[in-house]
Amino acid sequence: MKKITHAKAAFSRKLLEWYLANRRDLPWRRTRDPYHIWVSEIMLQQTRVDTVIPYFNRFVERFPTVRDLAEAPEAEVLKLWEGLGYYSRARNLQAAARQVMERHGGRLPAEREALARLKGIGPYTVGAILSIAFNVPEPAVDGNVMRVLSRFFGLEDDVARPATRVRMEALARELIPEGHAGDFNQGLMELGALVCTPRAPQCAVCPVAAECEARRSGRQESLPVKAKAKAPRPEYRLAVLVEGAGPLAGRVLVRQRPAEGLLARLWELPHVEVPDPEVWESPEAAPAWLAGALEAEGLRIKPKRFAGEAEHTFSHLRWRIRLWTAEAAEGGLFSSAGTTPAAASGLRLAETAGASAYSAAHSAAPSDLQLGSRSAARSAQPAFSAAQDGACTYRWITREEFAEMAWPNVFRRLLASYFEGERV
Repeated sequence: MKKITHAKAAFSRKLLEWYLANRRDLPWRRTRDPYHIWVSEIMLQQTRVDTVIPYFNRFVERFPTVRDLAEAPEAEVLKLWEGLGYYSRARNLQAAARQVMERHGGRLPAEREALARLKGIGPYTVGAILSIAFNVPEPAVDGNVMRVLSRFFGLEDDVARPATRVRMEALARELIPEGHAGDFNQGLMELGALVCTPRAPQCAVCPVAAECEARRSGRQESLPVKAKAKAPRPEYRLAVLVEGAGPLAGRVLVRQRPAEGLLARLWELPHVEVPDPEVWESPEAAPAWLAGALEAEGLRIKPKRFAGEAEHTFSHLRWRIRLWTAEAAEGGLFSSAGTTPAAASGLRLAETAGASAYSAAHSAAPSDLQLGSRSAARSAQPAFSAAQDGACTYRWITREEFAEMAWPNVFRRLLASYFEGERV
């Protein structure tokens, strides 16, 4: 028991001394503003520090207070988040900012229970905010911390199990030196990020190597124990790039995803899932499948040529995308026979630039509301959406509009190449 107690005391003291002497100069460490610390912790989830720095600086410059974030248009928040991925983080952050305004007068609470009730804030983020912003002795246990503790104490519990996290939190709580919660927690994270790395840990420069059980027993590479995660499931998709003609020359047809679900409300090129990889790869079968699947959604296209491949990886699946250029099928892009979101019975044509909105049911016959019809003026910027929930919105966009909209990385890259004059 005395040996364990000594090891814990040595660990806490040496780690804190090391951190205070070696900590990185990061923008969120130059403030004790709970809101800025909160933003940084959300951005840092599953994202590298170097990637986060410019995003953090732009975000807090545009939204310097909880009120600014709470009152901002969601589209602007998503645009500033574009490229960080995991967009639900941005939506939850804004939703929680609105909760802070409603429940706490715009000030982030310093109580564990109140923080935990905010949308998108889990146990780790609660501990990080409380310890770093308020110096409350709460543990903040993430993957870096579990790796450090597993190796130092020689723990062989599977860190992927929730019960292990609970035990790690209890252990980390015991280690926090009185009056130094924020620095200690950041020191643990820093050690895991810079020294006690997943592969090839730098034991020679580790401040706690002398008491580290994994180093003594040569188990640095085998700890922590973690059950192998399932590989992302491949999903084969065909996408289409439809260029405008006549009054719509210079524009591309895009759509906005539904308000709920994966990549909610982000913009993208129209695309469909293909259940058969052989069809997906076939230069003959793929364009026919693509045209048929989109016609079922109300879009009538004529594929022209294969334009390339791209991938987009989520935590649970990987989109493999093959892109085809296309033009409107004879008779126009919009089909009145569609039975899904783009069907004429549910379609609404919303003219931006101050023009009025038209309902398919009240203002025009379905045949007059064709995506890409030559009667659509360039300045009208026509957008089509279904009236029911769960629908996509379609819109013709220019290069300038593309730059203002929020996209998943894969479609942002494809369209950036297109608008920059490169063949995609």
